[in-house]
Amino acid sequence: MKALLRHGLLGLALGALAACKTVGPDYRLPANAAINRPAAQGDFVDAAGRRGIDLAPVPGDWWKLYDDPLLDQLVRQALASNADLRAAGANLGKAYALYEEAQHAGGFTYGASASLDRAQLSGESYLQLHKLPVYNLGDAGLSVSYEFDLFGKLKRAAEAAGADAQASQAAVDLARIAVVARVAGTYMETCHANREIAVAGHSVALQQRSAEVAQRLYEAGRGTVTDATRARAQVDLLEASLPPLRARKKAAEYELAALLGQTPGQLPAGVDACGEAPALARPLPVGNGMALLQRRPDVRQAERELAAATARIGVAVAELYPDVQIGAGAGASGLLEDFGNAATRRWSIGPLIAWTFPSRSAHARVAAARAGADAALAHFDSVVLNALRETQTALETYAQDLDRQDDLRRARDEARDAAGQNRTLYRGGRTPYLASLDADRTLAAAEAQLADADSQISIDQVRLFLALGGGWKNQDGKAATATGANAATASHAD
Repeated sequence: MKALLRHGLLGLALGALAACKTVGPDYRLPANAAINRPAAQGDFVDAAGRRGIDLAPVPGDWWKLYDDPLLDQLVRQALASNADLRAAGANLGKAYALYEEAQHAGGFTYGASASLDRAQLSGESYLQLHKLPVYNLGDAGLSVSYEFDLFGKLKRAAEAAGADAQASQAAVDLARIAVVARVAGTYMETCHANREIAVAGHSVALQQRSAEVAQRLYEAGRGTVTDATRARAQVDLLEASLPPLRARKKAAEYELAALLGQTPGQLPAGVDACGEAPALARPLPVGNGMALLQRRPDVRQAERELAAATARIGVAVAELYPDVQIGAGAGASGLLEDFGNAATRRWSIGPLIAWTFPSRSAHARVAAARAGADAALAHFDSVVLNALRETQTALETYAQDLDRQDDLRRARDEARDAAGQNRTLYRGGRTPYLASLDADRTLAAAEAQLADADSQISIDQVRLFLALGGGWKNQDGKAATATGANAATASHAD
């Protein structure tokens, strides 16, 4: 009867312990977070009605808007072979493995042991004054224990690990959009460099013909040596602009090869000879602030880091309370010839309560965890505000550069007409060579500036797509990973 009463009291005590509440705050996105502000979720400032900009949603595979098969091929190859994406994918696999470990912490633990010894025991350890004989000793047993997560320490640790894994997934997505943007940017840089080299070469050829005319006129007594010298100097100046353009093209090609997982010089056919960068056939889609903040991987990463930091408060608080386990074991220990007999059998069952009384250092760890969550919230707000700033800045820069491109195109057309007219007048002896030379210089400068403006437009578009967070999903709308890591779903903490 007494034994029954003791077991009943033990069961009641364990039941009361099991009813303890999970300590620490349950994660909720703070109401005062910057992402919840109405201004952060509306349309972008001055975006409506802006030339070259559409408020339609941003497609995941935005590079397909350029309708360039070679660009599509480069992006596919980079997503399959880029070293940075492989590293990010490996880190994601590690994060989910740690999450699996945290999920299965606690609960039942099983063990088994066995040993066989030939030994001589100390006689004096048994209060014997004579030497004991040599024995063959055996020991074997099984054990099982169960760790109660009474205060939610293991649950909070699993929540933190799950949020960390989701943050790692967002980091993979962030690496993906960066690689796509860099591939598109370096490919377009190569195309624009080829075009600018061609423009500069055309200007050199044009000026060489002008120099030949100036030389012939001088030899015929209708010009001066100064005109001929100036013409040759202008040729040299224009030729001096070619080496930097060639270097810029090679640098872009070397970077593109690295992004594709190749060594310098290993590029798909057609890249080196690209003479016209792909251009958008429609206004650039930008969506709105709400869609942006839902799409940007760095915003999702920062939010998941905030969730992990909140869960770690619970881990720190739970360490202030006892750890409770219940275990059982059975086996046999004794002389080998008697092994398994009743005299060698053993068993045990009972709870184990371990409690280190909270010290100032334990409370300091709780305070540190709370400060870490505050810092994570501040970082999250900073990432949100920076995402909006980057996008708004990229939008404004793109719109202004479109206006600049139009102005330069008109200036180029006018300079071309003026240069042709002055060249005709000079050859007819109706204007001095200096006037024709100035007109040719103006045309060469206008051509170069327009080519540079076209290049800047391509750069602006890629930067804007990058700021908008496009390119981290597959065509089916699902997040893409760089490796085959099993991305087990880690749900948000309630």
